[in-house]
Amino acid sequence: MGIYEELKARGLIAQVTNEDEIREMINAGKATFYIGFDCTADSLTAGHFMALTLMKRLQQAGNKPIALIGGGTTMIGDPSGRTDMRKMLTKEDIEHNAECFKRQMERFIEFGPGKAMMLNNAEWLLSLNYVELLREVGACFSVNNMLRAECYRQRMEKGLSFLEFNYMIMQSYDFYYMFQHYGCNMQFGGDDQWSNMLGGTELIRRKLGKDAHAMTITLLTDANGKKMGKTAGNAVWLDPNKTSPYDFYQYWRNVDDADVMKCIRMLTFLPLEQIDEMDKWEGSELNRAKEVLAFELTKLVHGEEEANKAQESAKALFGGGGSMENVPATTLADADLTDGKIDILSLLVKTGLCPSRGEARRLVQQGGVTVDDQKVASIDESYDKNRLTGDGLMIKKGKKVYHKVTM
Repeated sequence: MGIYEELKARGLIAQVTNEDEIREMINAGKATFYIGFDCTADSLTAGHFMALTLMKRLQQAGNKPIALIGGGTTMIGDPSGRTDMRKMLTKEDIEHNAECFKRQMERFIEFGPGKAMMLNNAEWLLSLNYVELLREVGACFSVNNMLRAECYRQRMEKGLSFLEFNYMIMQSYDFYYMFQHYGCNMQFGGDDQWSNMLGGTELIRRKLGKDAHAMTITLLTDANGKKMGKTAGNAVWLDPNKTSPYDFYQYWRNVDDADVMKCIRMLTFLPLEQIDEMDKWEGSELNRAKEVLAFELTKLVHGEEEANKAQESAKALFGGGGSMENVPATTLADADLTDGKIDILSLLVKTGLCPSRGEARRLVQQGGVTVDDQKVASIDESYDKNRLTGDGLMIKKGKKVYHKVTM
């Protein structure tokens, strides 16, 4: 089985432009492909997993990845999947976020001469002359076709800014530029990017002729729909300072039964033969599959030692064995107390279990918080220093999220 056939067997391919040529090139290890990452935060999320693991698979098969940091396109903002315009970031914010991305990508991709490249489209987009761009590139795009694209059509009712309308042209120019200067002949992206990506393929053909072999592949956006990498409205980050290895493990341990085997097939590097056997698992065996998924992905991001610690902590909480020392914890200081006490709403915000007091209030009122196995019945509940010292408190949010608090 070639690498292209493996990608299809893992359920990763959504649609392609010219399959026979793509299959031949990828299987022969002759593709130089790119995937773009806009720098909208200072960490990648679990939602980037498919792109990162895909780059790793293709590089292992001899193909050459280009990780394209969107230092330029981030200044515009991709309207795909959005109901409003993205927050405008400063150039300094974008540069900082790009550096954070680089450090995280290096866990997946091998960079260096003759290996993977990391480029930043700010290098060519920010120096473009707007009038020249309109003449050279804008003439190749039909406004009618652009407005029919899903990424724009879904925004038309609520309003689409002219700034965002330029995004497709900028992304298309990226492929055109890298095709000419870096030999990039293939692009990958989520299936919601199909229209933007086709724009790049068509631009190359219109500017350089029909014999220019530029190809496009889109991936199924994720194994869990648009919600991959998000839980309770919050992103699941790859940065351990934003999402601890334990919380990262627990996110994957708690995926829906219907999604666990799809996630294992798409995101792990387990052999397909082993996954096919696991596909027969039912009932309680699905919990074993979730543990496998959580361990494999935590190991990829945080290393085997952290994956083992997270697994041990999960067993301690849910299985009555193992060590609890790696459960997420917060240590309070005297300054966090008011009159020697801290109320439950402040405690939930301090631990990061809730983003605001309003959210904490709703969670308590809905019966979603327990402290030391006792359900918190009132938003006025508070805890003094004596209660917080020694072993401290164990807070449980919902059924599966635990957090220890001490002083």
